Amino acid sequence: QLQLVESGGGLVQPGGSLRLSCAYSGFTLDYYAIGWFRQAPGKEREGVSCISRNGGRTNYADSVQGRFTISRDNAKNTVYLQMNSLTPEDTAVYYCAATRFYSDAIDQRRYDYWGQGTQVTVSS
Repeated sequence: QLQLVESGGGLVQPGGSLRLSCAYSGFTLDYYAIGWFRQAPGKEREGVSCISRNGGRTNYADSVQGRFTISRDNAKNTVYLQMNSLTPEDTAVYYCAATRFYSDAIDQRRYDYWGQGTQVTVSS
């Protein structure tokens, strides 16, 4: 099984930027596709972005397309989420998760391993 740890959350003003990191580790022979999800208070968890095993395929929710960029550095066992032009609607706990097989559908039901989350708050 995998262990995933998110970091990089914090307080940022509207229009600002933040970079989240997801460090993963475990006794596995294969890399995993990674997804980012978020959950705001009183709302359901939603998919934000995902990236394939070697970074060749990515997808984004419509709400973050053009503002967020997902990337990975497999040598460091880390996936990143660069978030620009942040708005209060981006405020949520952000989670990273791992699945064996990549899909453009950023569906939490497809992911087997989850981190504990990191808080992102966008306010002035």
